[in-house]
Parts: sequence; C-alpha cells; structure tokens
Amino acid sequence: MPHRTINVFIVDDSAIVRTTITTLLHNESDIIMQGVASDPLIAHAKFERLGWPDVIILDIEMPRMDGLTFLKQIMQERPTPVIICSSVAQKGSHNAIEALSLGAVEVIAKPEVGLKHFLEESHFRLVYAIRAAYESKTNLKAGLKKSTVMTHTKNNADVMLPLKANNAPHFIRPLIAIGSSTGGVQTLEKVLPYLGEHIPPIVIVQHMPAGFTLSLAQRLNRLCSLSIKEAEDGDTLQQGHVYIAPGDKHMVLKRSPLGYALEIKDGPKVSRHKPSIDVLFRSIANEAGVNAMGFILTGMGDDGAKGLKEMREKGAKTYAQDEESCIVYGMPKVAVEIDAVLASLTLEEIITTIKRSGYAR
Repeated sequence: MPHRTINVFIVDDSAIVRTTITTLLHNESDIIMQGVASDPLIAHAKFERLGWPDVIILDIEMPRMDGLTFLKQIMQERPTPVIICSSVAQKGSHNAIEALSLGAVEVIAKPEVGLKHFLEESHFRLVYAIRAAYESKTNLKAGLKKSTVMTHTKNNADVMLPLKANNAPHFIRPLIAIGSSTGGVQTLEKVLPYLGEHIPPIVIVQHMPAGFTLSLAQRLNRLCSLSIKEAEDGDTLQQGHVYIAPGDKHMVLKRSPLGYALEIKDGPKVSRHKPSIDVLFRSIANEAGVNAMGFILTGMGDDGAKGLKEMREKGAKTYAQDEESCIVYGMPKVAVEIDAVLASLTLEEIITTIKRSGYAR
C-alpha cells in the first residue's frame, strides 16, 4: 500500500503560529507543509498556483477577509477539510460553533498569551486533527478504511456499565437516540429543525469537547421548534425535548418512576471518545429496548456501531445515515457491516422515520 502524504496549508496572520506549526510538523513523515499565507486572499492565490491542499489550518481574525467568510467560500468553491485554530474560537464561543456548522472538521482554541508553548504542548492533538481531517476527505463517498490516526488502547462500554441479559419491560414510552461525529453539526442542523413538537424525547451524543456542546445546544434551540438543551444529571425526558450529552462526560439512560431519566457520569474514554455513543446506546439497550429507535450518523471511526447492534438485538429499530449524504461514511459503514441496522436512510427518510415514531403510533 503506497505511503500517503497529507498536504497542509496554514492561513494565519501570526508569524509565530505559521513558524511554530511548520516546525512542529516537520518531523511527521506523512505530513507535507504545502505553504503558508497571512490572509485568505494570499492563500487563495497560492492555491491556484500550487494546487489545493488536502487540509487547511485557518485562523478566524485576519486582515482583508476573516476566516469564517473564507471557510464559506472554500466550502462553496472546493470543499476541503478545515481545522480552525483561533484565539476567538474559545470553548462555548459563537465562532467555534459557527465554524463547525459551516463545515470545519475541528476547532482548536489557541490562547492570547503563551502561544508558542501552547502549540508545542498541543503537538499531538494538532497532528491527530490533521490526520482525522484528511480521513474525512479521503473517506468521503468511499467508506472508511482502517485508520492509523489513534493507536492507544480502546475501551469498550463494559468499563462504564454491563450489558443486561434481560430485555427492558414493555411500557410503551418511545425514545429516539442519535450518535454523530465529524460532520454531525451540519447534519443535525439539517434534521432537527424539520421535526415537530409531538415527537418522543431525543438523546444525542455528538463528539465535541467540553464547553462546545452547550453552545451547540443553544444554537440548535434557536433554529428549532423543539426544546433543545445540554443534558444535566437527573433530567427527566419529555416529549418534544432534545438532550445533548455534555462534552467530556458520558450520558446514560435510566428508567425512573416518571419514565426515563439521564445520568451524566465521568469515566474513561470508550471507543476513544467521551461522551461515547456506545455507552449511551448500551444504556438504551438495557433500559428502553424495543421502545427505542437509534440512528448512527456521519463520523469517523466505529463508536456507536456495537451499541447500535446491542439496541437492535433488544428489539429497537436501528438505522444508519446513507453513504451519499454522509460527510464521513465511517461510523455508519461499520454499523452496516456488523448488521447493526435495519436500513440505511437519506436525511429526508430519517426525518420521516422520526416523525412516524411519535406517541400517536
């Protein structure tokens, strides 16, 4: 198999950022620094001369054109994986969520001071982000091959909760569960606004760091007629409400005298993520079983595939987002391969299926 190379281009008005990142990436055998530019207009001119890069590292605040405007232009002209690296994309900021909504695959918030030290400390995360961004490009419409992005030991859901042997009792309280990762912000914005208020409660794990999930919930709440919030420990699930797992915590479903409730728990990463879709889906297999419906959406890796299969084996209706509509056909592809889903659906079919799952059934 030929050795892959990833052509990276940095667009940042800070010479320190350009120089430091270039130096950090110099020893990565699979990453080639294609070029740098101090603003988007210079960058675009270089793209036309040198060819488009595989991955772009992009600041937000720059002279002549800001990064978000350039990101929109990139996605319209020639969609390319973009990593936002900016001091104005701090946790919970509007800029960070806007960037993810526009198509950025990762946001790294750099500090106002101690920048060089921060970038050196963030070397591993930056390299991982570049390789993950490249996977999102190479796997688009093609399916996910085995990735070498992460190599450390991968826990499964057993470290958080066991899989119960018995099926959940048949008290008819429908529930929707969704898992998504790379590209999930854009995908959720294409689904949730089209759902009515009479749908069952929805629980979502979207892979994001701590702080970002609150802003995501607030953004989606403004776009939708549904009531959408970042989940809190003890939340009792209600019709027409959506609960998004907080970043850096696992979300687990429990039955309560009033129906379903949520537990927010700390613990190790599962399937290399926290929150983990596998943890949520296993808890739903345990507590809701046949009453639940599960969807695995766009994302890299395999988190959620095994949990979705556990849900299906307990009688839940389970579906994958179809390859054509996925930004990264990774997690859904694995779910299909292990027979965890009843069918693969377009976004329009996902909307229709959720609408038909309501209390009037």
